[in-house]
Amino acid sequence: MSEQSAPNLAEHVAEQFTPEKVRHLRNRFHRDGFIKIPEIVTDEVRTAMRAEVNRLLDLHAERRDLVLGTTGNTPRFMSVVRSELIAKESEFVTRLYRSEPLLKTLSEIAGEPLYPCPAKDEEFLITRQERKGDTHGWHWGDFSFALIWIVETPDVEVGGMLQCVPHTIWDKSNPGVHRYLCDNLIATHGFVPGDIYFLRTDTTLHRTVPLREDATRVIVNLTWAARKDLEAGKEGDDRWWEDSEVSAAKATQD
Repeated sequence: MSEQSAPNLAEHVAEQFTPEKVRHLRNRFHRDGFIKIPEIVTDEVRTAMRAEVNRLLDLHAERRDLVLGTTGNTPRFMSVVRSELIAKESEFVTRLYRSEPLLKTLSEIAGEPLYPCPAKDEEFLITRQERKGDTHGWHWGDFSFALIWIVETPDVEVGGMLQCVPHTIWDKSNPGVHRYLCDNLIATHGFVPGDIYFLRTDTTLHRTVPLREDATRVIVNLTWAARKDLEAGKEGDDRWWEDSEVSAAKATQD
């Protein structure tokens, strides 16, 4: 983020997010665990993020094809750029992550402070799905909040959708994903390139709908912690984005 864009972002956020709008968004966020807020940044920032993400994918993408035991053997079929590489090589992303106007507004919507993620491997993640069947299967997040940028997405008829079940609890020893799906309504959200959404990741069971054909879905995820997360340690050897050989992961055939 350039020196010019930082003050512009502060002015932009102040104009876009009036107290009345923040109250409305907070209510929806608490109800649904999800809100779209592409207006949280300027067009300049969205354009710069797209260029930065594509640059990092070209340099550092690593393929993952596995299922994860701590979410009931749901799949992870995609390429990733790991958090430490993003932190090392992208001043743009790291400065945006620390942006005071961005954090202030997200905290107001959340109704509580957002803190830097205490796990460096979870601050950032870029993912690219591009093959038929690619998906980030049903899961929760170890930390409470994520701001997701839709860099590229196919049409909803191809699978460019997110599905959510809010107000659920992740028990890694007994995730019960399918029971949650039977007992609750599933909200489905479509997107266009440039969309941004804020997600309560620790209590919202969610997935990307598998691609119905070869197509491209690219996102970047910025993760923050709630106060409660700062006191809880990492649980389980399941950080598949960092290491495909974790004990909770089982490789699949291409």
